[in-house]
Amino acid sequence: MPHSLHADVVSTLDSWRPSSGGQESLRQSYLGFLTAREDACARECVPGHITASAVVLDEPGERVLLTLHPRVGRWLQLGGHCEPGDATLADAALREATEESGIAGLKLDPEPVHLDVHALTCSLGVPTRHFDVRYYVRAPRDAAPVASDESDDLRWWPVDALPSGSEDLGELISAALERA
Repeated sequence: MPHSLHADVVSTLDSWRPSSGGQESLRQSYLGFLTAREDACARECVPGHITASAVVLDEPGERVLLTLHPRVGRWLQLGGHCEPGDATLADAALREATEESGIAGLKLDPEPVHLDVHALTCSLGVPTRHFDVRYYVRAPRDAAPVASDESDDLRWWPVDALPSGSEDLGELISAALERA
């Protein structure tokens, strides 16, 4: 993973001012992890790695685009691992959102809206953690998403009527709506 991506993540998180104490605590934890691990942006970093997500809202901010994740079996925001071609973390989030939604012309707010660390087992069966940095992305009016092979389903949901099992996305969606 390019050193410039690691430096961008540090710079992004160093300058970001979260709106809650819990998010500030996570920000400090991320920065400590990044200081300890030069490989923190690479999926091969087994203790955990930085990931980039996008909460995609329609233009009026009434609907959120969620993917039914095949391995997790839940509706989630779009996103995933950083790749060697990503110059910035925002680039990674926008790339993931575009690839997973099939929507051209997405507009990304370059400042993160939310952080989340979650434990999971990677595709190789190894336990790890995702240090997820989440961005707000606006879709063009009348955008029609097309599910990728990384999704069992992809659809718009009213921001006030999320699918069962997705209640934990409320804080993330609220943070994005503050930017919308």
